[in-house]
Amino acid sequence: MSLYECVFIARQDIAQPQVEALAEQFAVVLQGLGGEVKKREYWGLRNLTIRIKKNRKGHYMLFNLDAPHAAVKEMERQMGINEDVLRFLTVAVEELEEGPSAVILSRNQRDERPRREGGFGRDRDGGGFGGGGGYGRDREGGGGGFGRDRDGGGFGRGPRGAEGDAQ
Repeated sequence: MSLYECVFIARQDIAQPQVEALAEQFAVVLQGLGGEVKKREYWGLRNLTIRIKKNRKGHYMLFNLDAPHAAVKEMERQMGINEDVLRFLTVAVEELEEGPSAVILSRNQRDERPRREGGFGRDRDGGGFGGGGGYGRDREGGGGGFGRDRDGGGFGRGPRGAEGDAQ
């Protein structure tokens, strides 16, 4: 049998026990066709990069699978039919990861880090968001930017005469 990793995203408005029930439903489909779920990880409710079917968040679930191709195809077909599943991705792998996945490890490391005080870098010299620069200044500190240049012209037209013609 082949080895696979599968991640699916469930809708944000269902509860975690319902996501676990979905995962169990997909595991039963695999087991019925001769496959096996080696590892199952719930990654939690996470923000989506883009909106998918009017959802901004989704419940992520990871499967490590040892199953024949036909069983994986049937599981994917069931996921495509189920309206609670927003997206899924299944990839074939050489070997399955032992232990917690990288997502779980990064969450643990993030929880162990000490919290910064002050927020937005205010403890640095020059602090926060307003450290100078911007569109209204050039590097020598003069005017410039999107408005008129030092010589009176705007947007590279050059100086103008009294009548408005270029000299």
